[in-house]
Amino acid sequence: MDGNGRWGLKKRRSRNYGHLKGLNAVETVIKSSLDQKIPYLTLYTFSTENWKRPDNEINFLFNLIRTHIKKN
Repeated sequence: MDGNGRWGLKKRRSRNYGHLKGLNAVETVIKSSLDQKIPYLTLYTFSTENWKRPDNEINFLFNLIRTHIKKN
């Protein structure tokens, strides 16, 4: 999911907006994988380099993931 923050900035929005749209894209991939009966799906979502991001961005990302998991 690399590049979501940069995408948001390129669209003149926030990095968090980009992360949210990235999550929407992941939802589409997961649903399509289930529809196609794909037995395994691996998503690489957070690398060790991501810990170098500002604390508020890291918190946003983890809250976004946590909220999404609880909803679904």
